Amino acid sequence: MDLKDMWTDITRRQYRRDKLKYASDLTDKEWEVLGPILPGPSSRGRPRRVDLRSVVEAIFYVLESGCQWRMVPDSFPPRSTVQRYFYTWCRDGTWKQINHFVLMRAREEIGREASPSAGVIDSQSVKTTEDESVRFFVYGFGSHASFMR
Repeated sequence: MDLKDMWTDITRRQYRRDKLKYASDLTDKEWEVLGPILPGPSSRGRPRRVDLRSVVEAIFYVLESGCQWRMVPDSFPPRSTVQRYFYTWCRDGTWKQINHFVLMRAREEIGREASPSAGVIDSQSVKTTEDESVRFFVYGFGSHASFMR
């Protein structure tokens, strides 16, 4: 894809987010891609009562806005629920799987092989000076100062 072709009237309309409540919300097309690769409900315990799309949108809201968990708007599921899903998916590798899947799909959409056949690793071009001296930093003040090495 040529750079001049990236933002045309068609692509601008295609990627508009003004009909969404929050800019971080998923379009239906994005959810069609993301929804099926998320973990399904557990085979044991109670059935899932929360809408997974709302959970993902709340997580994206926090990540995009940089707000604290306690500042998540009330239109999303409870913050404890959203946090639990986020941290569970961090621990079990779900986010890595999502990232890998989306990357492979994006590569295919622009006509490349899903998985790259080669990579380039650039070694450090400029040697940095290595200072062997030990540095101490003082944090705090007065009798409460702590020393970190």
